[in-house]
Amino acid sequence: MLHQTPTDRVTERVTEIVAEHADREGPLLPILHDVQEELGHVPEEAVAAIAAALNLSRAEVHGVVSFYHDFRARPAGRHVIKICRAEACQSMGGDALSERAHALLGIGWNETSADGSVTLEAVYCLGLCACAPAASVDGKLVARLDEKRLDAIVEEVRA
Repeated sequence: MLHQTPTDRVTERVTEIVAEHADREGPLLPILHDVQEELGHVPEEAVAAIAAALNLSRAEVHGVVSFYHDFRARPAGRHVIKICRAEACQSMGGDALSERAHALLGIGWNETSADGSVTLEAVYCLGLCACAPAASVDGKLVARLDEKRLDAIVEEVRA
């Protein structure tokens, strides 16, 4: 091909990923995981290519992408902070920490800072209920989160 557009490249790679899972029963989730792993998100052109390859509607694929909180339709920031919003963490001060994170970062849930440094996401259990409140920073779990630690995390991801 003389000139491939970014959409063409995404579609080509997604087609390759789908082919890698051709022998699986129920391949949608593994395909989505691989696409997100490689591209950092599941773009709309990937949704269309996956739907066509699996004989599904785009709405069906989009529904799966939007249902599972680990899939994202847009690229994340260089760092991802996930704050637990489940009851155990809320009861231990998680709401106040969430509000502080919003204020410190100047963004809401599932938003990325204008400089692209950080994405803030809500999750509904990190499995650290006994050590609440909890968060995850770039996949690393943080137990017993408090204001001082949150401030240090935000400072670090903004650097």
